[in-house]
Amino acid sequence: SPPAGASSGSGALSPFDRGLKRKQKNWAALQAEPAKCDYLREEVGTAAAGGPARPPRQGGGGVREATFPLALDVGSGRGYIAQHLTKETVEKLIQVDIAENALKNAIESEIPTINVVADEEFLPFKEDTFDLVVSSLSLHWVNDLPKAFREIHQVLKPDGVFIGAMFGGDTLYELRCSLQLAELEREGGFSPHVSPFTAVSDLGHLLSRAGFNTLTVDTDEIQVNYPGLFQVMEDLQGKYIPCMGESNCSWNRKPLLHRETMLAAAAIYQEMYGNSDGSVPATFQIYYMIGWKFHESQARPAQRGSATVSFGDLAKIDGLLSRGKK
Repeated sequence: SPPAGASSGSGALSPFDRGLKRKQKNWAALQAEPAKCDYLREEVGTAAAGGPARPPRQGGGGVREATFPLALDVGSGRGYIAQHLTKETVEKLIQVDIAENALKNAIESEIPTINVVADEEFLPFKEDTFDLVVSSLSLHWVNDLPKAFREIHQVLKPDGVFIGAMFGGDTLYELRCSLQLAELEREGGFSPHVSPFTAVSDLGHLLSRAGFNTLTVDTDEIQVNYPGLFQVMEDLQGKYIPCMGESNCSWNRKPLLHRETMLAAAAIYQEMYGNSDGSVPATFQIYYMIGWKFHESQARPAQRGSATVSFGDLAKIDGLLSRGKK
């Protein structure tokens, strides 16, 4: 497998510079107070850790509680999911991330944990190893998302579950629109300054192609208010304050923005999206996903033609219910 942070080079199939992303995450993890900018990861990590324990079984009465002997956190960072898990839920956890500094500065957890420096696209584990795989706000930076999903499916045991969260397509739309309009006005064209994100309409299809079944895909939005555009970019890039390691690492990113363009973008941001108190919102769209690896014990759809009621009977449903009550 390629080493952590390895990249196959720029291009349509490899939009991100994984080596740069590793440096960004390592830099962010070494800041004096990284927890200052962990609020978003903390909130999403809490939600991701609260996924269901088991899928509905055939004749089993729905979801039942269970313990996962071995779990994997893909792109764990400092352990934003691990801190919300208990020994009653997960007996042992392996955390994987491309940034060794993030793993060295991991948040304490009551679960026995092993840290492994590796790329999310090249998981160094055998097939059918884990009972549970989780991932929070990491997969939006992989170059080959279908391959990453296949890797996760492969390392899961049959009846294992994948619970993930990643940034969605509408993330930072205010910032993206403001920068584009300012560049068009001042420079006659624009370059991407916010990395591309996956559309929710593609997510279920990608998970299904990777082999997952009993899929659940949901979306949520988290809005964070900032004093202005410059503070939004500082928070993302870590230029002046501890960052989230979310700087753009696209190969076709523009190396700098002219001062006049930045000032114009800040004015546009405030005019188009500003709050009444003078602050500006930054929207983060989150996709939550759950998928299971097939096992014979899982409930399956009924065979075609096995229904005992036709759609033509739906018009009579009120009458049938009334007779039942009598």
